[in-house]
Amino acid sequence: MSAVKSFIDFMPWNDRYRIDRTDSVMTPALAIYPDAVDHNIRVTLGLLGNDPNRWRPHVKTSKIESVIRRLVESGVRNFKCATTLELIHACEAGAADVLLAYPAMGANAQRVLAIALQYPHVSISVLVETSEQLQPWRGSRIGIFVDINPGMNRTGILQDDSAGLLTLTKSIVAAGSHFRGLHYYDGHLGHEPASQRSEMAHRGYDRLMQIVDELATGGIVVEEVITSGTPSFPCAISYERFRTARFVWRASPGTVVYSDATSLAQLPDLGYLPAALVITRVVSHPRGNIVTCDAGHKSVSADAGVPTCLVLGHAELVPTTPSEEHLPLQVTSGKSPKLGELLYLLPRHVCPTVNNFDYALMARQGRVESVEKVSARGREIPIRISSSTTRSA
Repeated sequence: MSAVKSFIDFMPWNDRYRIDRTDSVMTPALAIYPDAVDHNIRVTLGLLGNDPNRWRPHVKTSKIESVIRRLVESGVRNFKCATTLELIHACEAGAADVLLAYPAMGANAQRVLAIALQYPHVSISVLVETSEQLQPWRGSRIGIFVDINPGMNRTGILQDDSAGLLTLTKSIVAAGSHFRGLHYYDGHLGHEPASQRSEMAHRGYDRLMQIVDELATGGIVVEEVITSGTPSFPCAISYERFRTARFVWRASPGTVVYSDATSLAQLPDLGYLPAALVITRVVSHPRGNIVTCDAGHKSVSADAGVPTCLVLGHAELVPTTPSEEHLPLQVTSGKSPKLGELLYLLPRHVCPTVNNFDYALMARQGRVESVEKVSARGREIPIRISSSTTRSA
């Protein structure tokens, strides 16, 4: 985090991020900077050889329909999502192809089928890791990706289970479903030192290529391979065999659209900029070297640990453990900020932070241009009851 902190301290953030006339802004508030969003999109596409077809960003980060549209307008048409609400908004924003990259079971699977009927022009796919998950998709137009566990141990079939992978893919074809390809999320490598990350990632990709060859020997053609969230994105770019493969390779970093303190530290020197900040006010001076602002963990996500964020332009302010609505800051030098003073926070994990807000301020050149709903935050209504349903007494 020290490298990104130095970058933030050096960056002339006032010129880019400060919003004028904030006396009417209730805090905490989520601010999105479209110019920085567009910049980050251009950087990502440049790293992919200016080929939008190579990018399948995860919309769990952006969550705002207009931001997803900015991606579509840049030529990006393939997306990933984790919830049915994100799936709907990706379809509404103009996506051509969306993968629900989360195991859909029970009523969730039925809802995906209903959404597919609602958006027949969008190619919709799901993940499976076992033949038990195939039943809901039989006879539907839903595409199937096999989810491979590269060592993250969150979901997927183990990458060393060659027999299981061949059996599963053959089951997909036998069921009459469309086998789209392989999903390989190696996000756990973000915890590894940058000096070792590429070597470890490339060993995994070597195994992935072996899997493709093993399936081909078994008569199964892999159309697409999806790898790499934000941490391992540069590792996949530098893997030469993806460029010449018979399948379509797509990377799926989504955090880069907004960037956060963690991703800026993981991807140094690539040119990304913060595009989402939390504006907060100092509300208390509980003691001499502590000030408190109104951005607790119900605003700035704490899932990445403490500190939850960095304070732009204030190296002397160090966030400590937050409460639900309070964020104490230790003042390590100089004067404390005054009561009511605005601070701009860069989250360590922007994706769940965006999910904490119902609305976002869209800001450009010091002015709030619009207020937009964070339309894909949260979840859909969990049960739909028909009007004819009655309750028993």
